[in-house]
Amino acid sequence: MTEQIENRQGRGRPRDPQLDEQVLRATQELLVEQGFQATTIQGVARRAGVVATSIYRRWPNKIHLVEDAIFALDTGVVPQPTGDIRADLLAWTRLFFAAATHPAARSGIPGLLSAYHDDEQSYRRLRDRGEGMARVALRATIDAAVETGQVSPACDPDLLFEFLRGATLLRALTRGDEDGEHFCRQTAAALVTLALHHESSE
Repeated sequence: MTEQIENRQGRGRPRDPQLDEQVLRATQELLVEQGFQATTIQGVARRAGVVATSIYRRWPNKIHLVEDAIFALDTGVVPQPTGDIRADLLAWTRLFFAAATHPAARSGIPGLLSAYHDDEQSYRRLRDRGEGMARVALRATIDAAVETGQVSPACDPDLLFEFLRGATLLRALTRGDEDGEHFCRQTAAALVTLALHHESSE
């Protein structure tokens, strides 16, 4: 689900995982405490106890730093198929909801979307960073359910992914984790219905 942070660094740049962790943690803390607009490279440097040039050697600007701070929250662990599509889709919903409701994500994502409003290429990069592994893993879950007859062969895993991502993100940004378990169960039930009764558009 996460693009490796090392890909952000140019060839030959010094790498210090401990310093990277300090900076990303400081960024997350400031996003929660001060919000996206008030979070600055200089502020992050002070919180992390490093000089700003150390940050600029790793991240070209605040946008890239905030991206990595948010995606560093991702463990890369996705639910594995259990043979019960209802339980599987509930696990997926809980995963997406937990990621979207993390305080740093709730603060940072709207700022990133605003910053990329007129930059479609960067927005696509931001969107794709959180999708790769998850989209493939969800497709594997749906394919397994199709094989066992739990899901319609016409079910489109990408449609389920878009529904899940949109529903959890919107809920997180508007209401946080309020009544989260009830929301996750309702959303998972809707996904099951969509998976069972999806009809091909062809």
